Amino acid sequence: MRLSRYFLPIMRETPKEAEIVSHRLMLRAGMIRQEAAGIYTWLPLGLRVLNKINAIVREEQNRAGAIELLMPVIQSADLWRESGRYEAYGKEMLRIRDRHERDMLFGPTNEEMITGIFRAYVRSYKDLPLNLYHIQWKFRDEVRPRFGVMRSREFLMKDAYSFDIDAAAARHSYNKMFTAYLRTFARLGLKAIPMRADTGPIGGDLSHEFIILASTGESAVFCHRDFTGMAAPDEAIDFDDRAAMRGVFDQWTGLYAATEEMHDKAAFEALPEADRVSARGIEVGHIFNFGTKYSDAMKAVVNGPDGKEVAVQMGSYGIGPTRLAAAIIEAGHDEAGIVWPDSVAPFDAGIANLKAGDKAVDAACEELYTRLGNAGMDVLYDDRDERPGAKFAAMDLIGLPHQIIVGPKGLAGGTVELKNRRTGQRENLTPDAAVNKLTARA
Repeated sequence: MRLSRYFLPIMRETPKEAEIVSHRLMLRAGMIRQEAAGIYTWLPLGLRVLNKINAIVREEQNRAGAIELLMPVIQSADLWRESGRYEAYGKEMLRIRDRHERDMLFGPTNEEMITGIFRAYVRSYKDLPLNLYHIQWKFRDEVRPRFGVMRSREFLMKDAYSFDIDAAAARHSYNKMFTAYLRTFARLGLKAIPMRADTGPIGGDLSHEFIILASTGESAVFCHRDFTGMAAPDEAIDFDDRAAMRGVFDQWTGLYAATEEMHDKAAFEALPEADRVSARGIEVGHIFNFGTKYSDAMKAVVNGPDGKEVAVQMGSYGIGPTRLAAAIIEAGHDEAGIVWPDSVAPFDAGIANLKAGDKAVDAACEELYTRLGNAGMDVLYDDRDERPGAKFAAMDLIGLPHQIIVGPKGLAGGTVELKNRRTGQRENLTPDAAVNKLTARA
């Protein structure tokens, strides 16, 4: 993509309304635009990041055996009346009426709808286990939306729903999603710590929040220091192996970890002082096992092995990709701007032409742009007639992980400069060597 033809509305000044780093940088980098309180347009640069996050989430859900579908954003109130949550959910639910005076709502979550889908089609235990997920927009009318997309009213959610014949099978489904979440966050460049959580309005008695440590986190969290060095499960792990899944769960829940709401001060202080971590945390995922709460209320049953009807055991599993984009920035930034992990950076690399209009510099940049593109890399080529300082600032602000800087002085000596955004390392290489080094990473 040539920057001269791209839509990238960078802001030079820090927006006054932005309270936290991710909100400031997302506005300044031209990733989002606020349309109303807690409602944002995702501009082209932001959408590129969001799509990359979604791709990783999908890959790990699919790897764990979940099956994607797409449910509507508008739901019938009748489903929610069946579960008893229509009135109980409160003012966060946006209730509407259609032209025929039917009660509808903009879905804040999908337990009721997915249960309705399941009971319409699944009759036998032989069709279980089943895990269905989608990535869909949600709306919750927060009384005080704040922190940009970190706590917005409209947001993108990956929500998965498992259905099993008994509690043991449901627990295996829970452990599979637990493992998939660890892998997902690791691939996004995040160290997410699972912490026992309150089930809230979703229901059930088993729930974990996945928390990343960040100084701008919304709540206090407490955990054992060993979590910071634990590695996520390898991609070769067998999700059908119950013992392996339980082993991952036991490993990641065997040490102390708690949010402020679930904190046991005495248990935490019983740890050696050197092992205690008290920090701020950002929730990036939440999973629930709620048994038969919805299947009982909505009569979602299957014929069991003995021919008798059995209410299915259910769980739900949420990740917010829009929230994740902000969380990744909170965990990775510096004074110059965003520091993306390679996996979700909007472009793999950037090329800065320091003297647009110079034949030799233009030709070198064009060749680099073509070769990197042919090698499958997504490149942003800053071909604007701008001063070098503005080009450096833009590339650092939007967080391009690898930057090739091409100027007449370097070319006279047969080199370009290759900069690593995360480490700050700079190398003078021949154009061929720079291409080879970058494409070897792709």
